[in-house]
This record gives sequence, C-alpha cells and structure tokens, in this order.
Amino acid sequence: MSKQTWLTGITTSGTPHLGNYVGAIRPAVEASRNAEHEGFYFLADYHAMIKNQDPGLLRQSRQEISAAWIALGLDTDHATFYRQSDIPEIMELTWMLTCLTAKGLMNRAHAYKAVVQENVVSEAADPDKGITMGLFSYPILMSADILMFKATHVPVGRDQIQHLEMARDIAQRFNHHYGDLFVLPQVVVEERASVLAGLDGRKMSKSYGNTIPLFDTAKKLRKSIMKIKTNSQEPGEPKDPDGNTVFEIYRAFATDEQTAQMRDAFAAGIGWGDAKQRLFELVDAVLSEPRERYNELMADPAQVDTILAHGAEKARETSRPYLQQLREAVGIA
Repeated sequence: MSKQTWLTGITTSGTPHLGNYVGAIRPAVEASRNAEHEGFYFLADYHAMIKNQDPGLLRQSRQEISAAWIALGLDTDHATFYRQSDIPEIMELTWMLTCLTAKGLMNRAHAYKAVVQENVVSEAADPDKGITMGLFSYPILMSADILMFKATHVPVGRDQIQHLEMARDIAQRFNHHYGDLFVLPQVVVEERASVLAGLDGRKMSKSYGNTIPLFDTAKKLRKSIMKIKTNSQEPGEPKDPDGNTVFEIYRAFATDEQTAQMRDAFAAGIGWGDAKQRLFELVDAVLSEPRERYNELMADPAQVDTILAHGAEKARETSRPYLQQLREAVGIA
C-alpha cells in the first residue's frame, strides 16, 4: 500500500482564534505526527488576497498564523510546512487548470452563488457587483494547491466538499486530454472538528467580529470569555448544556471526564459567572505553554521564516520536477 499524502491549508486572513484551533489547527497538528502519512500544511496567503487588500494586515496575519501552528506543536520535521506564495509552480499550474475549467462549473460554486444572491436580494443593477475573478476562480487555485502535491486525502469542513469535488472534476478533465498525470484527491470530512460558537452565539468568525483570540493574555482571555452571551437563568436553576456556547467551548477543550462534570454542574444550576470562570481556567491551562512559545516566535520572526523557507524548499523538491512533467505533457516545454 502506497503512503497517503494529506494536505491542509489555512487562509491568512486574520488573528487566529479558538474556532481556528479547534476546527483546523488541532486536527492538523495531530495528523502531522502520523508516521503513516506524508503531510503538507500551507499558509494560503494568495487565497487571502481575495478578501484582504491590506498589505500590512496580510503580513501580520501570515506571521501570527504560522507562529500559532508551530507553537501548538505542528511537527515541521516530519511534515512539510510552507507558504503558498513561496511555491511559484502552484500559480503556473493554476493557469493550466484555468484553461481547461468550464465556466459553467465555476458558476455553480457556492461562494460565488451566495454573493450573486445577495446582489439580487439587494436589487443591485449588476448581479456580479463586487465579485472579483479571484472569488470566481477560487476553486481553481484550490485545485492547484491540492493537485501539485498529489494529495490523496484532503480534510475539509462540509462547506468545502464542493470544492474538492470540483478539484476532482478538473483533474479528470486534464487527465483525459493529457494522460493520467493527476491523482484524484479524496475528501475527508472532519466530523470530529467542532464548529465553535462565538461571543454572540453565531459561528465564531472574524467576519462576525465575535471571536476569542487564541493567544491573548490570560487577563484578556478571561475578559473575552466573560462577554459570552447567555440567557437570564439565575444560579440554582438547572440549565440545558446542549447548544449552550459556554458548554460547547468547554467541551471542545475538555476531557470526557471534565465534560461529564460540567454537564452535572449545569444540571445542578451552576451560575453563569462560575461556568465562565471554569471555562477560562480550562482554556488558559491548555494554552498557557503554547502562548509562551507563540510570544517567543512573534518576538523573533526569523525563527518562523527559517522553518517556512526550509518547508518551501522541501515542497519544491516535489513541485519543480512535477511542473516540468506537466509542461511537457501540454506541449510548453
């Protein structure tokens, strides 16, 4: 049986928060230690440009997110960790794929259709108002990210399944024209990965402004947790933990035994202030050591740059000869 190749990316679009950790970073860190897999983990900084045209913010986010992954234990000795922008072969492959991708396929992309629908609802004169080719072509760049490294397995949330199906469609079309050069990736739906609610009860997201930053000081972390929206139930009243933001975040960081104890506390009528204090103490205990490492890395960016440069060179040992093979197949070489 050949070794499996797993590939994961994270968009460098802001300061990492608890939702990023639980939903993406923690599963990736665990997977990076699996000796049976070859792992590729990358900072999707070109993807970030779709929504972010602030150079300073993009640079800052790249630094924060890469430092976060390293501080939280990504095994960069075993896995390949790199910036998307350090692999020029990805962009050349993107154009090759663009030339074979049907516009009709891109028309069906959920992200594109969602913005068109917003324009229709707001009665904009142009249903494509505000839509860039970056947003429209996003699935093609994502396909190049995956296909360049012959990924066999790509862990994604349910909202990204369609993009993996598109990557397979694009790869099959290329293979039909030029021979079986691309590996068709399998989608791996991260059922264990929690989608955390934010301060207001909606999905924790930078776009909602309801996040809890991952590496705030202990004081700021506690202050954020105390802002989590709860109902008006008094201490002593039994509380339903299911669907409750405080409990859901607690469960995402707790052991099974700790979760059971917190569930009992909810049934016994724990006050919201006490529940939030327990949540703070748990999250702070999990993150205190990584926080120290993160602060060290942020104070010395050269450490991160060295790790990423090594990862890029390692990645290009695959991408350079593979692109040459693809060039020859299409008649460019």
